[in-house]
Amino acid sequence: MSVLVTGGAGYIGSHMVLALTDAGEDVVVLDNLSTGFWWAVAPKAKLAEGDVGDETFLNRLMADHQFDAVVHFAGSIVVPESVSDPLGYYLNNTVKSRTLMAAAVRAQIPRFIFSSTAAVYGNPATLPVYETATPAPISPYGTSKLMTEWMLRDAHIAHGLQYVALRYFNVAGADPKGRSGQSTPRATHLIKVACQTALGQRSHMDVFGTDYDTPDGTCLRDYIHVSDLIAAHMDALGHLRREGESGVFNCGYGKGYSVLEVIKAVEKAHGAAIKVNRLARRAGDPAAIVAGATRVREILGWQPRHADLDLIVTSALAWERHLGQRNAA
Repeated sequence: MSVLVTGGAGYIGSHMVLALTDAGEDVVVLDNLSTGFWWAVAPKAKLAEGDVGDETFLNRLMADHQFDAVVHFAGSIVVPESVSDPLGYYLNNTVKSRTLMAAAVRAQIPRFIFSSTAAVYGNPATLPVYETATPAPISPYGTSKLMTEWMLRDAHIAHGLQYVALRYFNVAGADPKGRSGQSTPRATHLIKVACQTALGQRSHMDVFGTDYDTPDGTCLRDYIHVSDLIAAHMDALGHLRREGESGVFNCGYGKGYSVLEVIKAVEKAHGAAIKVNRLARRAGDPAAIVAGATRVREILGWQPRHADLDLIVTSALAWERHLGQRNAA
């Protein structure tokens, strides 16, 4: 049996492929390479270049392999872009996920792990926010992911598809062995942007909103190291293989850091100040969101090992240096 990883040439997906191949799993990566990189795919995995919304391609791929699980990362992830292009996000994140899900049901693949997001919560009334909170997304990105969660729930009821949807908080950092990291040149992740600015790859960085109801006026987020996030995916796969219950799980540490605190951590790691422009708020950004993450520990058995902002920033900065050397070669 093997595992199908969609979006496995991208940031988080490539880390999942590394974890699976490290564990001796047979892995097939499905990626259209629109934002991913062929070189980011672990050498032991097979790369099938194609689109997750291509039904004919999916049917052939699933007929050629005996998959026992699909791990679905492929999708669009930029909140402001989803506000300006909502239909594009509903196509890429919702419609194409429905196509993938239907193909998995037809092929009788029993397990499905989905890359969801804390954006389904919108502006939660209380922090930390737990899975029992009523979803109230404030961006098409969050809504597109929530709709896929609903489809998984209903496919589970109707067809017996076992699933875990992991609601990510803010993912950052890079593989501790230096094998993968956030490689998209113009990615909007705060820590990546701050690291690029520190290394002179950007002239400055923008901070959107300094008048939020937070300790320093900037947005507060729960940052999770990508390796810990992937450990939760591996735990989810083991859980489903043991016939564990389907459901949704938050993935975060339960501690928030402001935008300015993150910038200070990058400056500390780099040893120099970086130029910051303070701008107006950005559409779709909640003021603060922090994970209530007891369920993932209690049910999936997740035990984070990298829950430290300085460690996250240090690994991200090291990866940016690596990319700079790679691009210069």
